Amino acid sequence: MNWIILIIAGLFEAAFAFCLGKAKTAESAHVYWWYAGFGVALAISMLLLVKATQTLPIGTAYAVWTGIGAAGTALIGSLVFKEPATALRLLFLAMLIGSVIGLKAVSH
Repeated sequence: MNWIILIIAGLFEAAFAFCLGKAKTAESAHVYWWYAGFGVALAISMLLLVKATQTLPIGTAYAVWTGIGAAGTALIGSLVFKEPATALRLLFLAMLIGSVIGLKAVSH
């Protein structure tokens, strides 16, 4: 169950990065809504990470959490913010995802 919690925490990490990106391009009062979303997503991500690390090794949990967040943010950057999706970028993204899966596979 804590692996599922950790995955959700990583998705919320990508969500708070998404909110930062949207706040950068928002106009007028909308920027505050995006910053509020950032704060909520950040708080949820951290609380879920704390919960997951109660039974998972901290080194593995933190690496998986940041890996999911980084991969999710890179995907959001390409799909939503039209950042370039070059072959090398996709290769390294695949390697990152493979590393997260590998950490899960070798953890007890």
